[in-house]
Amino acid sequence: MAFSKSSKPRKQRKALYNAPLHIRQKLVSAHLSRELRAQLGKRSLQLRKGDEIRIMRGSHSGKAGKVAEVDLKELKIYVEGIVRKTAKGNEAKVPLQPSNLVITKADFGDKMRQRILEKTKTKSAKIEMKK
Repeated sequence: MAFSKSSKPRKQRKALYNAPLHIRQKLVSAHLSRELRAQLGKRSLQLRKGDEIRIMRGSHSGKAGKVAEVDLKELKIYVEGIVRKTAKGNEAKVPLQPSNLVITKADFGDKMRQRILEKTKTKSAKIEMKK
């Protein structure tokens, strides 16, 4: 992880476990689909509730759905419709790692997310002007 200056694995893990929320939110990001990547000019976005995703790896690969919950404490994502049976017979949501997901449709109802995209667009426009 880039937020710790140490290169020792033990300290990297400790920094990950003790990371504040604003850094944890960045750790819960996923790649964009090719269409979204071309449209937004970005490679990845932080996952938010309401985003539509596709699972790329694991036993649920190929399935798609909406993000139901983002767990910043565990750094896991829960998707609507992706459940498993518990020993008692109940249904429990399956935690997924964000690195195994691709965002197919982003929810732009959040004003903060729109500001983040506008900020990156102005940065990329400045870089293009310099070239």
